Amino acid sequence: MTPEQLLAAPATALPALRAAVTGLPAYVPGRRSLGADIAALASNESHYEPLPAATAAVAAAAGRMNRYPDMAAVELRERIARHVGVTAEEVAVGPGSVGVLQQIITGLCDAGDEVVFAWRSFEAYPILVELAGARPVRVPLDDAEGHDLDAMAAAVTGRTRVILLCTPNNPTGVPISHDRLEAFLQSVRSDVLVVIDEAYVEYADAGSGPDSLALYRRYPNVCILRTFSKAYGLAGLRVGYAITTAAIAEGLRRTALPFAVSALAQKAAIASLDAGEEMAARVSLVKRERARMAAELEVQGWRLQPSQGNFLWIRADAPLLALLVEAFDAVGIMVRAYQGDGVRITVADPASNDRVLRLLAAHAALAIL
Repeated sequence: MTPEQLLAAPATALPALRAAVTGLPAYVPGRRSLGADIAALASNESHYEPLPAATAAVAAAAGRMNRYPDMAAVELRERIARHVGVTAEEVAVGPGSVGVLQQIITGLCDAGDEVVFAWRSFEAYPILVELAGARPVRVPLDDAEGHDLDAMAAAVTGRTRVILLCTPNNPTGVPISHDRLEAFLQSVRSDVLVVIDEAYVEYADAGSGPDSLALYRRYPNVCILRTFSKAYGLAGLRVGYAITTAAIAEGLRRTALPFAVSALAQKAAIASLDAGEEMAARVSLVKRERARMAAELEVQGWRLQPSQGNFLWIRADAPLLALLVEAFDAVGIMVRAYQGDGVRITVADPASNDRVLRLLAAHAALAIL
């Protein structure tokens, strides 16, 4: 090529990200701090250390970190199946429930397909949908901070492939009742996968939400999504699972990143299921603290919806939200702010919870804003 041709040639193009990626909002995790005097109440983590049996299982498996984990997670799937009363063929696992959800959307949605979900709900929903090239359809919550199932049913079109139902809802804590959810399922086409996201189900009071397994057995288009990150205290190991038909579960295993669930995570999850009574005792303490906090905040004048998660939700517009976050930051309490919507506060140990109560008592005048 002559010098003249080089000058006339277009500039060399560089690799470019997909438009769907460049326009994607980043997932915002709960803020972190290692300070001993900071109450980290932004991520809905369990404030308990892992169950002793889980820690022991990880220590025992650590000597084989040079080997790949079982990609099919056969032992873990069989243990989950016994725990919930299904077959191992109906179980798919992944790196946290959000990892399994990505497998679901990747497996079912083509470009231009639609995924319907309530809003505000889990922040990863629209990100995963847009990343797959599908279209997120946000349906506003009802006045009680819960899912408006009638509006969600009306939002379903011929392009709808998946519906996401978070119960209890993150970040508002409001569950979907069994009867309402069953009526909703009766109105939805059988070729639409209805995902019941139960990341916080262990914290829910009996009867407050749906019997998801009964609904799954009655409606084959139901998929149940659960995680070991919350009540089981394995957020740092990343393991979640789906209960769905054998055909869908097989598809989810095909879309999974190879070896995504480590051997340590698999062993810890099995040990945690085996220590179910100890885990339930811990959950009971969290529920007791949740009730105590909600009752005191109501006396202070704060308007709360009854939460069935390990967190409380205060609805707040932009001015009130800014005042609350500034007040929490000033005393070393890290909470999760959702711009224009509200603030979510993880229920932790009694001492940390008391700090929250004292702060909100001192700012109770804000409750009427």
